[in-house]
Amino acid sequence: MNAEPRVVPPPAEPPLIPNESAPHTSHSMEQRRGWEIWLLRIRALLFVTVCATFGVLLIILPWTPKWTDNPLLLMHPGLRDFVSSGFARGLASGLGVLDLWLGFWEAIHYHEGPRGDGS
Repeated sequence: MNAEPRVVPPPAEPPLIPNESAPHTSHSMEQRRGWEIWLLRIRALLFVTVCATFGVLLIILPWTPKWTDNPLLLMHPGLRDFVSSGFARGLASGLGVLDLWLGFWEAIHYHEGPRGDGS
């Protein structure tokens, strides 16, 4: 019985030789990656825009009269009292700050390179 661990070699990758059925494989892969990059850019832009918009709204709106003089709250005085309390306003503003921070964090940390390369 051998006490040394066995080292299993990694599986060999298939060679990148274009075949007859797909003569434009490298071009289509580059084109596909180009579309994927643009979709990632659009997704990041929309995410940052939505986060920034909702964040600013949640920071400012609770401290305006529109927050408590809402037609939806006129029928429920208990809920209106809770919504007009400092706790609920601060909670909404805190969520706005968190949302704003999340959007800017995504914008700052966005990159298009592979994530596992260590750079």
